[in-house]
Amino acid sequence: MKSSTAIDDASSYREVRGLTRGLAVLRALNEMPGGIGTVAGLARTTGIHRTTVKRLLETLRAEGFVHQKDEGTSYSLGFEVRRLSEGYVAADWIDQVAAPAMREHLRALSWPSDLATPDGGFMIVRESTHRASLLSQHRATIGIRVPMLVSSLGRAWLSWCAEEEREATLALLRSRTDSIGKMAHDSEYVKRIIRETRKRGYAMNRGEWASEASVIAIAFPILVGHHAIGAINLVLQRNAMSEREIAIRYVPLLRTLAEKISAGVASSTRG
Repeated sequence: MKSSTAIDDASSYREVRGLTRGLAVLRALNEMPGGIGTVAGLARTTGIHRTTVKRLLETLRAEGFVHQKDEGTSYSLGFEVRRLSEGYVAADWIDQVAAPAMREHLRALSWPSDLATPDGGFMIVRESTHRASLLSQHRATIGIRVPMLVSSLGRAWLSWCAEEEREATLALLRSRTDSIGKMAHDSEYVKRIIRETRKRGYAMNRGEWASEASVIAIAFPILVGHHAIGAINLVLQRNAMSEREIAIRYVPLLRTLAEKISAGVASSTRG
């Protein structure tokens, strides 16, 4: 027979469904244009019943995490959400080197950029200028999991990462049963992507990522020594300009930004 202590320990790790749903509502609201949404819109996005969404929003409002707008017909994020992030500590090089450099170069680049690092077979967006770019089609991308083999970010990192990291990542991808897993099993496809990327000098995605088929993206690795620790991209609308125009106008600008971040990371590492 289990002791009461063991039972209490086990129950303490059960999921708190109300908290999970409340966080889902906050995430959905954060991704909506302007961070503003209606009960019906949030219910559609989260798959949670409208009555429950309304109850969750009112709880969040009482705690200061959301505010009512438009005479109560919609909700927006509150200041308490910002306060929560104050305790978050990112990798020092992202906050101290990458983020300032990305803001500094935004005016020249115009189009939004994402900086990502590998994690669990995905590239995780750690910093972004989507919120600040007038040409962005997205409001929030930080924390998004970007697929490895069909994105410019993933291709840039895979092409310049350490060989053992590449092999470990590909092994992880091959264990998947989706389209990415199928691609990872095609060794000739993987070799071709890496070969073409390294020959070109930067990675490119021409709409192969199905959920972002309307964009074209280029990316450079963030290097420490000869190996990539992450990657930075530039996201453009596919019909905005030709690949030749992108190569002439934007590739040199993004290369400069990537090299500046890489140099800053190397300098902080030596320090």
